[in-house]
Amino acid sequence: MKFTIVERKMKIDDDLRQYALRKVEKLDRYFHQDSDTTLTFSELRGKQTVEITVRQAGLVVRAEETTTDMFASVDGAISSIERQIRKHKTRLEKRLREGAFDKLAEQQAALSEEDFDIVRRKRFDVKPMSVDEAILQMNLLDHQFYFFRNADDDNVHAVVYKRAAGGYGLIEGEE
Repeated sequence: MKFTIVERKMKIDDDLRQYALRKVEKLDRYFHQDSDTTLTFSELRGKQTVEITVRQAGLVVRAEETTTDMFASVDGAISSIERQIRKHKTRLEKRLREGAFDKLAEQQAALSEEDFDIVRRKRFDVKPMSVDEAILQMNLLDHQFYFFRNADDDNVHAVVYKRAAGGYGLIEGEE
């Protein structure tokens, strides 16, 4: 497992660096040696944020945790990644290291598999509009995201969304 540490607008000390690497190395039991892990440390308005992204052969597992303590943020992000892996273990088993779930199988035997039940289905006309119009429509509906056809970009399907850190994001499909 290869590690990349990114420090955004801050410097971390060696104790935190060693702590984070020691915690992330525990994820090594799930992934092959050719995986890349990126740890991003940042601070915004007194909140300490850690983002951990693990990439391996087309699989991306990502977690972000924000607390007032950087060590707690590392712990929260690691536990979030482990939770994601356990939740989707049957799907991920083909891509992850052989035997990675042997210990977890005993723990999960008592728990039933989670079904993905669609509890509500909506249909609506997707109209072409500009990104600004889509953001306005999303805000008028008081939603966190809005699906539309981007009139500025050959009517390609797109989603605008509100970012937790402020501002908006845009996801566009490919034709």
